[in-house]
This record gives sequence, C-alpha cells and structure tokens, in this order.
Amino acid sequence: MGPSALCYHRRCTPAVVRAPVLRGFHGHRVAGSTPQDPRRRRPGSRFRDRPRAVSSSFAGAATLGARGLATQGSRLARGEHVASESGRAARRGPSSLRVALLVVGILLLAANLRTSLTGVAPLIGQIRADTGVSNGVAGLLTALPLLAFGVLSPVAPALARRIGIERALLASLFVLAAGILLRSAGSAAALFLGTVVLGAAIAAGNVLLPGLVKQGFPERTGLMTSAYTTTMGIAAALAAGASAPVAIGVGWRASLALWALPILVAIVAWIPLVWGARPSDESAPTSRGVSGPWRSPLAWQVTLFMGLQSLVYYVTLTWLPEILQDEGMGVSRAGWLLALSQASGIATMFLAPMLAGRKPSQRTVVTAAVALNGAGTLGLLVAGDTAAALWVVLLGLGQGACFSLALTFFALRAPDPEHAAALSGMAQSVGYLLAASGPFLFGALRDATGAWTVPLTLLLALTVCLLIAGLGAARDAQIPGSNAPASRSGPRGEA
Repeated sequence: MGPSALCYHRRCTPAVVRAPVLRGFHGHRVAGSTPQDPRRRRPGSRFRDRPRAVSSSFAGAATLGARGLATQGSRLARGEHVASESGRAARRGPSSLRVALLVVGILLLAANLRTSLTGVAPLIGQIRADTGVSNGVAGLLTALPLLAFGVLSPVAPALARRIGIERALLASLFVLAAGILLRSAGSAAALFLGTVVLGAAIAAGNVLLPGLVKQGFPERTGLMTSAYTTTMGIAAALAAGASAPVAIGVGWRASLALWALPILVAIVAWIPLVWGARPSDESAPTSRGVSGPWRSPLAWQVTLFMGLQSLVYYVTLTWLPEILQDEGMGVSRAGWLLALSQASGIATMFLAPMLAGRKPSQRTVVTAAVALNGAGTLGLLVAGDTAAALWVVLLGLGQGACFSLALTFFALRAPDPEHAAALSGMAQSVGYLLAASGPFLFGALRDATGAWTVPLTLLLALTVCLLIAGLGAARDAQIPGSNAPASRSGPRGEA
C-alpha cells in the first residue's frame, strides 16, 4: 500500500484507490493507495479544480494519521503499554474513598500501637506478686518490646518492599493480636514470649507509618502525624486507666487480653486497603537506591533524640505507678494518674507537629517540650507526695510533644519517602535499643538503693541530654539524598 490515504466524503480530498479501509478525519472510510495513483474524479465534483497543494496537505495529514495508527498497532504487537482510561485514572491519584479508608486505617492502627504497653504498667505489682519476679525482671515486660523494636526496625522496610506496605501493616496487626493473647496464656514463659511477639508487630507499625504518611499525604505530613499520634495517645490513656479496675474484677491476664479486641476492628479496616493496594514496588516506602543515613550527623542527632525521649517515656510508663505507690497512693489511683499523664500528652501530641511544620527550625518547640518534661521529673524528685497530679501532667505534656516531634523529624529531615523510611528505620532501631536499657536499669537501681531518689536524679540528667540532641535534630537541614553529596551547606542541607 502507498503512503497516501484519503476519505471518499465530499468534504475531504478526492479519494484514491479503495484498499484496506481506514477512517478519515470525519469518521468516513479511507482507502490507501500508491503515490501518483490516477483516479477519475466524480462528475460535478466541487473539488475538481482545487489546487494540488491543498490536496497534498490533506494527503500528508492523512498519511501521518495512518502512520500513527500503524505505529500504535506495532507497539501493541510488541506488547508495549498503550495508555487507557484506567491508566489515566491511576495517574490522577487515589480516589477520595481510598484516601478516606487510608486515614481511618492509619488512625486505627495507631490506636493499637501503645495499648498493649500502657495497659501492663499499672499491673506490674500484681504480676510481680503472682509470678514472684523482681522489679528488674518485671521491667523486662516493657524492655523486651523495646529490644524487639531495635532489632526488627531495619527489617520492616525490607518486608514492605517484598509484599507491599499495606500487606505488611495488616500482617503486623495479626501478629500483634497473637502476641497479646499469648502473653495472657498463663505461664511466666508465655508472658515474656508474648511480649516479644507483640513488640515485633509494633516495630513494623512504628517504622512504616511515618513513611506511609510522607508518601500518602506529602502536603499534610504535620497534620497527619498530629492526627495519628493524638489517636495513639488517647488509646494509651484509656488502656492505662482501665487496666487496673478491670483486673480487679477479672484478673490481670484477662485485663491484658482485652486489648486484642480493638485490633480486630483495625484488621477489618485494613482489608479493603490491601485489596486496592498497588504493587509492592510502588506502594512501599522503600530505601531502594538510598545509600542510608548512617554517615549523616543530622541523622544521628534525630536518632539520639528518638532514643532518649523513648527511654524517658518508657521508664516513666513502667515505674510511675510504683513511684506513686511508694508515696502511699493506692493501686487504682496510681493507675489513673498514669492515665492522666497519658491524656495530658494528647494536646501536645497534636499541636507539636503542626507548630513544627510551620517553621524551618523547630528548636523553640523542642526547648519547650523538654522543659515541661524536666519540670515534671524534678517535681517528682523533690515533692512527689504534695502535688503528684501537677507533676504527672507536666510529664505528659512534655513527653507527648517529644514523641510526636521525633516522628515528625523523620519526615521533615528527609527529602523523600524513601529517605524518610531509611531514617525512621535507623532512628527507631538504634533509639529503641538505647531505650530498652531504661526500665530494667531503673528497676535494678530501685532494688539496689531501696528508693527512687537515685533513679529520678538519673532521669533528670538524661533530660538534659535530650535537650542537647533535640536542638541538633531541630535545625533547618535535611539528610543528603541519593544523588546529593555527603554534606552540603545551606538551609536545606546539612551544615
């Protein structure tokens, strides 16, 4: 066939030999022919005397159209992708329904990341009495999940790359429910083994959530971080306050097992997200092609801030009821004051990331958060029996702000979701390994000294170290990207 092809319609140029049929510009049949193909004009045609140049222009346009169709056909023959309506819809981004499901899924997942830890703290006295363990060994009920966080945090991004981030988080919910039920099975061995299992599940959620927020809500990172950390704080406060009263009626094992029920709700919410998930290489915030933040001073400052705030928080979470009981307070009231501490942090969990996102540097917010934390610790040390409610409120305000700031730094100090996941994995791995020593060490110091004076003094000193690390992590900089130099100066690079 020749390169020319024209339409028989009278609005188009004179047609040529009828051959393999194509469609013209008006949807009419078009025939291909060889160049210079003689063709009798229809009698009375209005186009009989039209200049040849006009005909040639239509012929050239038709030729391009025919070639385009031929090119598209050859691409299809080679198996290449041709854009379709579904492809264009995919490029437009996720639907509003999926975005809403993602928000609900993130909030329900966050609600279950602390309840299994805050729910055990008010029951440590009953667990010690029932199992006969010391304060140091009882501190392992909080330390073991932190060890799992530290060891398994680098594994979570690799798992997400393999199966997709939605599937990885759904799997973590199943493992979390299994760990809670195993911890409540009865024996001391099951108590500690279940604690390790649930710690592994929480590690996956801790690491993957910041990267998912960075990927799914790049323009609303601060708001979404505020939302899910606030949800986490509300659920943690409910667990801390309700565990001891529930245990009075049904025992500490059933009280701990109760927190598997909200996980079932979260699983139901995550199933549609898994069905509609994109392939793992597109949906998972990975560190593929990321050299890693281990050589970045800024990344180490973020890591130290994460580790020290976690150490301070989990020491307080584990031993605050025991500290208050040593001051003569009852078990239930001590548990509710722990709940008050958790509830106080909800406000700062929500506000701190939003304030942090408004300015390039977060040093003012970090200073205020650490000062509140230090004031509460100092109050417990010097006047724990006079204004306990005030001190625990100050602790809650400071710790809530420090925790949400640490998570916000993963996004603010990283140039993209891949580096956010890498920084999150590093900071949570090293940070939680550092924090894991806290509950056991402070319990051992209490056993050795017979009082809480030395442990609280050490906690106050660690708060000073937290401020130093936080001021470095809060500066206006980002860890270098994959194609960036190891260090660069300027407002968005490491100085």
